[in-house]
Amino acid sequence: MSGPQTCASPFHRPHCLAAAAPAGKTKLTHPGKAILAGGIAGGIEICITFPTEYVKTQLQLDAKANPPRYKGIVDCVNLTVKDHGVKGLYRGLSSLIYGSIPKAAVRFGMFEFLSNHMRDENGKLDGTRGLLCGLGAGVAEAVVVVCPMETIKVKFIHDQCSTNPQYKGYFQGVREIIRQQGLRGTYQGLTATVLKQGSNQAIRFYVMTSLKNWYKGNHPNKDMNPLVTGAFGAIAGAASVFGNTPIDVIKTRMQGLEAHKYKNTANCAYQIMKHEGIRGFYKGTIPRLGRVCLDVALVFVIYEEVVKILNRVWQTQ
Repeated sequence: MSGPQTCASPFHRPHCLAAAAPAGKTKLTHPGKAILAGGIAGGIEICITFPTEYVKTQLQLDAKANPPRYKGIVDCVNLTVKDHGVKGLYRGLSSLIYGSIPKAAVRFGMFEFLSNHMRDENGKLDGTRGLLCGLGAGVAEAVVVVCPMETIKVKFIHDQCSTNPQYKGYFQGVREIIRQQGLRGTYQGLTATVLKQGSNQAIRFYVMTSLKNWYKGNHPNKDMNPLVTGAFGAIAGAASVFGNTPIDVIKTRMQGLEAHKYKNTANCAYQIMKHEGIRGFYKGTIPRLGRVCLDVALVFVIYEEVVKILNRVWQTQ
């Protein structure tokens, strides 16, 4: 019986990832498969969970109003539907649709690329290295996709609250933002976004990697039931929410239509603490918790299932 296939150089490792690894050695995922599977997962997930993202953003922006317009989650939903119909809960969806696919593609592609070069001789990735790979994936998606996408989304949602909304559609809105503020207008809150996405993915991939290692034990290629994957994803999502909601609140404020009131990310944090106290950093936590747990669970389940399909039809030996 011939021995396992090896690569001449670690830099060529992704080109010779076997579809079936030797017993006791973890099968690696080709970054190309990760990019495709991640994009598919991201597109499906955002269509399901967007209303909770809308409510979370509205509550965070409403915290600055005096008096606040919304009494809570249910009131926000009721008033939005009353004023704009059910489709009002999907205001800003187009900006996330256009961004979610490349965002998830970059995230999973970068994670697999980094993890394939950080695993031990048996192909195992421990929690600490999973955290570092997740951090790298989060920073990459923040700079390439998330910051401009999130800035546009927040401006669209905030614009809906105006007496005379100026954005009539996605492309018209983007053109108007760039016309008024230049390309920099789509990169407001970059520092906060990098901090948010980096910490988000570091926490999520650390928890997910640790839980998967615990579940698989000495059988690294053990198949995971989608329900188990979903449960682990929900736990990872919850951990990231409690770990970085303050950063998310700062990011949202820095990307709103009144971002000019803040000199920089540090000044934004100072203003929130000064005028709203520590509770101001946790506005929208409950709706974000529900969305993120569902979000992360769905993304990991869809991603893992798509990778399984790709492994059968796309040989990467």
